[in-house]
Amino acid sequence: MNKRNARAVPVLMYHHVSTSPGMITVKPEHFAAQMEYLASAGYRTIGSAQLAAFLRGEEVPAKSIVITFDDGYLDNWVHAHPVLQRHGFTALCFLVSSWPGEGGVRPNASHARTEFPRLLDHRAGEVAIENGRTDDVILRWSEIDAMREAGTFEFHSHTHTHVRWDQVTASTVEKRARLQDDLGAARKVLRARLGEASDHLCWPQGYYDDDYREVALNAGFRHFYTCHTGTNVGADPLERNASADAERTIKRLEVRDRPASWLASRLWVHTRPAISRAYLRVKR
Repeated sequence: MNKRNARAVPVLMYHHVSTSPGMITVKPEHFAAQMEYLASAGYRTIGSAQLAAFLRGEEVPAKSIVITFDDGYLDNWVHAHPVLQRHGFTALCFLVSSWPGEGGVRPNASHARTEFPRLLDHRAGEVAIENGRTDDVILRWSEIDAMREAGTFEFHSHTHTHVRWDQVTASTVEKRARLQDDLGAARKVLRARLGEASDHLCWPQGYYDDDYREVALNAGFRHFYTCHTGTNVGADPLERNASADAERTIKRLEVRDRPASWLASRLWVHTRPAISRAYLRVKR
């Protein structure tokens, strides 16, 4: 691989971009500054197909990066989408397919002098979802369609219910059966609403075990996004054909509510595989 191609592809993990502070939330001004840094430093976003190709051993340009968002929060439309659109960036959103609702497109930050929807903090959002008020927290299908049409977001599976079946079932047999139903429902909804259901899956809370993996593989998933910290390197090109259908476990970097300089320092480390591995050994 020559110097003009990536040795590693970092995958950034976001949840909320919101003015309501709380867990796993980045303020809009920090997100805007982080994206401005990526653009000015020459980073380019790649989508799921290019990431999959890289993991199989194909080449992607240097400074390729993947941006991901988990859960499908309304603030992704209100604050993240306009910034991504401004820079021509694409992100992957992992959608809990039972949560989006119907209704018109709500205003976002690209609409000047418009009152935005009220954005709940993370904990208040959890309570709203538990009480069936997902529309207060989650994207509508109309907004998902608008984001797809604009090219700012791809949408992939984060299961249908976001339930940790290992925590609420009484046996392995029941756990596997409920997960199988959950993943099947997610694929059915995404096919119906988006016209396709990819083989990319993000594990709720980052949790998986051998049962989860086997059920998901049988359901047609091959690319599994985790909360494990690190970077991603491609397969040996000589093994490309043999590994074409192999499963891939994708590490991600949780992005903090910090200035762009913080993100720049993390990317300096995690675009260099050997330095990334050494950094993580020391950190552990």
